Amino acid sequence: MYSTRPLAASLHPQAATKLLQTIHALPNGSRAACLKAASASLLIRHPQVPSHRSFTSTTQQKFKEVFPAPTDAPNIKVTPPAWHHPVYTYEQMKSIQIAHRQAKNWADRVALMMVHLLRWGMDTATGYTHDKGSIKPKGGDQNQASVGQNKGWFAMNERKWLVRFLFLESVAGVPGMVGASIRHLHSLRRLKRDNGWIETLLEEAYNERMHLLTFMKMAEPGRFMKFMILGTQGVFYNAFFLAYLVSPRICHRFVGHLEEEAVLTYTRAIADIDAGKLPKWDKLEAPEIAVRYWNMPEGSRTMKDLLLYIRADEAKHREVNHTLGNLEQNTDPNPFVSEYEDPSKPHPTKSIDNIKSTGWTREEVM
Repeated sequence: MYSTRPLAASLHPQAATKLLQTIHALPNGSRAACLKAASASLLIRHPQVPSHRSFTSTTQQKFKEVFPAPTDAPNIKVTPPAWHHPVYTYEQMKSIQIAHRQAKNWADRVALMMVHLLRWGMDTATGYTHDKGSIKPKGGDQNQASVGQNKGWFAMNERKWLVRFLFLESVAGVPGMVGASIRHLHSLRRLKRDNGWIETLLEEAYNERMHLLTFMKMAEPGRFMKFMILGTQGVFYNAFFLAYLVSPRICHRFVGHLEEEAVLTYTRAIADIDAGKLPKWDKLEAPEIAVRYWNMPEGSRTMKDLLLYIRADEAKHREVNHTLGNLEQNTDPNPFVSEYEDPSKPHPTKSIDNIKSTGWTREEVM
């Protein structure tokens, strides 16, 4: 005996009603044949059923519309992004290197220690693990991190990578917004200009949020992960807010080291793709939201290409925050939006043309 409930549940309510009325009007023999054909058609159209795991659903070939456009704004055709992403070339993205800025004083050591603590918590929460020997590549291609040899439960797969990406980007979008809001209020209260810092910090937060929205197109977080993100954001936002009031310099150094870890994470994921350890991503194309935001050219829209773009963004945030951490916090202008007396000399830009992995010193830009 065939039940019409699963079939109706997969359709729009109005369409399901009409279909059921038509099927029930048929003789018993024709009714069974019709149900078989309709069920087979639905299985072909929907070959994968979303998983209800606590962390996230499995990767799907057809991306789910997690955040649909408003339906009650008929006069609005499209809402373009407030900040247009600079164009990256493939050679620029491939040239991104793993780098670490050595701590030079007690403030740097405090920032680095806090990053290590956050990294440990994030690794534990997302089940992330990698071969210890792959942290710092020695010799050869500096753009590649060696792939870990962990197997079984400890091996990284597509699902575990997406869990880590989602958790990482939900945290990474906080510092820029906190720093921009505090500097905005300082500017209003002191009746002084901020010299361009606010815009760059807001753009950084926006960019990190676009990373998160992109990954949400590929995996929908479960209830447990949403709860973890909520708790982490509540603690991290308030802690970073108080820390930025005390020492903006330490906070920017902290974010610089955090972005070093992000570059390392994405480099390892890219290395896993190259090593054939993530076969589901070999031919997986980037979501449309990513294609539009990064202006990804035709033929370069694979999952690996997407990770190359995101890694380049993280490398830029690494450079920006290490540079801001080297400046006078209340007086120096933002070197990434300033015009220079001699533009022919290398200087910071909004793109990755003259990127410096460990940041620019104050003497170099001021």
